[in-house]
Amino acid sequence: MAHLVDTRQYLDALAAIGDLKTVDRPVSADLEAAAHTRRSYELRAPAPLFTRVVEDRIGMRLLGAPAGVSSRPDMPLARLALSVGLSPDADAASLVDHLVRTRDAAPVPPKEVARRHAPCKQHVLLGPEARLDRFAIPRIHEQDGGRYLNTWGVIVAKTPDGAWTNWSITRIMMLDAQRMTGLVMPPQHLGLVWQAWAERGEPMPYALVQGGAPAIPVVGGIPLPRGVDEVGYIGALLGEPVEVVRCETVDLEVPAHAEVVVEGHLSVGRDSVEGPFGEYAGYASTHTSPQPVFSVSAITHRSAPIWPLVAEGRPPDEYHTVTGTGRAANVLYALRAAGLPITTVWMPFAAAMHWTVVTVPDTWRAVLPGVDSAEFVRRIGEVIHNSGGPSAMMPATFVLDDDVDPSNEADLTWALATRLHPRERRASWDGVVLPFMACYSTEERAAMRGPSVVHDGLLPAWGEGRLQHSSFAQAYPADVRRSVVDHWDD
Repeated sequence: MAHLVDTRQYLDALAAIGDLKTVDRPVSADLEAAAHTRRSYELRAPAPLFTRVVEDRIGMRLLGAPAGVSSRPDMPLARLALSVGLSPDADAASLVDHLVRTRDAAPVPPKEVARRHAPCKQHVLLGPEARLDRFAIPRIHEQDGGRYLNTWGVIVAKTPDGAWTNWSITRIMMLDAQRMTGLVMPPQHLGLVWQAWAERGEPMPYALVQGGAPAIPVVGGIPLPRGVDEVGYIGALLGEPVEVVRCETVDLEVPAHAEVVVEGHLSVGRDSVEGPFGEYAGYASTHTSPQPVFSVSAITHRSAPIWPLVAEGRPPDEYHTVTGTGRAANVLYALRAAGLPITTVWMPFAAAMHWTVVTVPDTWRAVLPGVDSAEFVRRIGEVIHNSGGPSAMMPATFVLDDDVDPSNEADLTWALATRLHPRERRASWDGVVLPFMACYSTEERAAMRGPSVVHDGLLPAWGEGRLQHSSFAQAYPADVRRSVVDHWDD
């Protein structure tokens, strides 16, 4: 399937499957657009495109829920699948496998184009003219510390030696017309790049990109290995290079088909206060932190630009669909690299990235002769615990047979209820946890240390107490099932 080169093609693709809702009535960027977006997540409604933003002065539009769960029950992952070049009816396992395969593919470097061929250069604002208040910057949650102009845009930054260019998402809050602040935290990759500049005593050049090919924020929202350029991975994912163009005031390249690009430098010190902001676990936050300041030196944009909006909170939203799927792909890659027979890995959206499910084929005993389920689960846990970053987002992991689709909530609930022992068959490790993980105690979150548990939900081998399903597919002979299906509409 041909990939989508910009946000506008993506909107056409969503409209073609009935997963886009154009909202033509006046809607305020102050909470109202975000509230509409938040309700669209919770109702599994089409993605809202707001065409009349009350505070707008340049003809901009806001796109809500850009990679949320689709409104089509027959293709719930359509937005995510379309973003990465797959058919909209792709299932969870094929989506994760697509991301895993790309990890071993040769990067496809970007292709630089001339400014005159770059849609993002239709309007160029420099110096005092480069003002954020030209745009209708949304306020997302009532308790937030300010208006958040970045919830689905990618920050482009590179190390001082130019060896690594990182494209990643971090939330960014507007301070005034030419200053912003946002989360810049090592060991996250943007934080590591900033730290390298700060240690030299130099402000970090950056570019904030809104819009462009839908694969760009998806890949920006998933954790690739340190030192890997996201733009090369995106090229490999889509099978052709991303077109980029030089910035106006900093030595960086940005997607040529972006809707808006904000350029400038990030301060050496933590000179402002960021937050609070509603978190992905689904609870309002009161947390603030000292963060660097983004100064603005240039803004370029398309005519009638489209600005994406994520109203993060109770699942599912983009943090769960994109970051959760990306982390599942990382875990699957690590487990297969360790030689373990794994069917797929999935982070159920409803669990707000607090649960991970690993499914294994019925042949795992033949692949690992002499290994019982307890040892198999221990090996899985060791890989997860020793893989660094992913374990910090995985307080509970469930290992199940692959007769269960972990992306099907009914399947998963049934399996967890009937295959997990109430007290036994589990292994645990202590490690780093993130302060946003709501299941930990206040003390554990403050210390950033807590347990990670792996539950053994594997069925016994055939002939050793394993029970047969009493489902349509397994409790009736093939000829009976075929007769029922053939006459279903009679």
